[in-house]
Amino acid sequence: MRGVRASAALLGGGAALLLSLLWMPAPLPVASRLLFIPRALLSMASGSPPSLPTPSSGSSYVPGSVSAAFVTCPNEKVAKEIARAVVEKRLAACVNLIPQITSIYEWKGKIEEDSEVLMMIKTQSSLVPALTDFVRSVHPYEVAEVIALPVEQGNSPYLHWVRQVTESASDSSTAAS
Repeated sequence: MRGVRASAALLGGGAALLLSLLWMPAPLPVASRLLFIPRALLSMASGSPPSLPTPSSGSSYVPGSVSAAFVTCPNEKVAKEIARAVVEKRLAACVNLIPQITSIYEWKGKIEEDSEVLMMIKTQSSLVPALTDFVRSVHPYEVAEVIALPVEQGNSPYLHWVRQVTESASDSSTAAS
C-alpha cells in the first residue's frame, strides 16, 4: 500500500485522487468506487475533493441495500398465496410471478424436470433472513429455493420505494434481534 501511495504522489494530484478512490478503505466494493471516477475528474477541475453519497441523503442509494430474491413454486396458486403473504407482512414491496418456467435439477440421485412458477421478490437486504424463514415455513417443497442477489444499481425512486414500503418490517426485525 505504501508503494502505491508513493507512486501516486509521483504521478501528481489527479492520479493520486483517482488511485485513492480505488484503494481507499471504505464500505463500498472496488466496482462501486469506480462509479465515482467521473465525479472525481470533475472535482479535480474545480479543485475540491470528490464527495461520496451518504445513506442519509434522500436521493442516494446505497448499493446492495435492496435485494431481488428468487423462489420457485410448484404452481400459480402456491406462488400467489406466498406472494400476497410476503407483501402483506411487508417482507417485500413487490413480487413478480413468472409462470411456466422449466426447471431441470438433480433430486435424490435422479434428474428431474418440472414446470414451475418463479417468484421475483424485491425487498430490503436486511429482510432476506426473515423472508427466507417465512417462505420455508409455508412452502410445500421439502427444500424451498430461496436465493437473493443484492441490487447494485437501478431506478433510484423505485429502490427508495422498496425501502419505504418494507421499512416497518425492517424495524420490527431489528427490534426482534
